Amino acid sequence: MPTYEYKREDGTTFEISQKMSEPALTTCPDTGQKVRRVISGGGGVVYKGDGWYVTDYKDGGRKSASTPPADSSENGSSETKAESPKTETAKEAKA
Repeated sequence: MPTYEYKREDGTTFEISQKMSEPALTTCPDTGQKVRRVISGGGGVVYKGDGWYVTDYKDGGRKSASTPPADSSENGSSETKAESPKTETAKEAKA
């Protein structure tokens, strides 16, 4: 059940657990003052257990956009450099 935060007429606040299907409170159960529900930031993320891993999600083999693949940055530039001398050597050999 979610926990909702309410603010009394005098400015004090309290929290109460309610079902989502229940209507919002109009009076405080303790003091009888008029109340209104306050929108809060929520409870955040709660991690339980040993942890989670990237493989826990269904995104397949998708890699992060912020990290370039190791093979494309290293091999891509070295292959280009390696091909140029080979091409020149082959042309020189034919001449």
